[in-house]
Amino acid sequence: MFWFAVLSEEKTFAADDSELMIAVKTGNPKAFKVLVERYKKKAYFIALGLVGDSDDAYDLSQEAFIRVYNARKRFDSGKPFFSWFYTILSNLSRNQIKKRSVRSDYSRQVTDEYDPQLDNSTSPDVIIEADESKTAVWAAIEKLSYEHREVIVLRHFEDMSYEEIAGLLDIPVGSVMSRLYYARKNLRETLGDEYEQ
Repeated sequence: MFWFAVLSEEKTFAADDSELMIAVKTGNPKAFKVLVERYKKKAYFIALGLVGDSDDAYDLSQEAFIRVYNARKRFDSGKPFFSWFYTILSNLSRNQIKKRSVRSDYSRQVTDEYDPQLDNSTSPDVIIEADESKTAVWAAIEKLSYEHREVIVLRHFEDMSYEEIAGLLDIPVGSVMSRLYYARKNLRETLGDEYEQ
């Protein structure tokens, strides 16, 4: 006889990640669906920030969820789900970057995805200048090492604290601060006056 973790519809949505993964481990597809819904957007935007291509970001985020499901029996419920998921997503992203030798579309695609909402009253000159500025920033981010790009994306696009980044990457807070310092320094050197804007 199969023993499935049974969670009511209401409890499934209120369950924390570890409870959901315990249910997933025992075969509850609704619990997995809740995890996917909870993290799909975040996964996509993290992957987009890391690899710079919207199609790749979509594929990588989907592949990360597939790998989570396939490895569900190995999930350690004593550790945070998102850290485990992020490790999978980050490894896939890193491998994708290694596969691609030319990434000329990086800044254009990321800029389009992270485009802020401009109202109709904004002048064309301001829009063009903002677009050129974003393109320069993303081109500079592309030049960063993977470790530096990773902390920039997590800190500035995912709004994570130093402590959250440290926990996610399993490194000391001091290492996060150091990576951010050198990433920002490299961006400042590459962008010059544009960095301050």
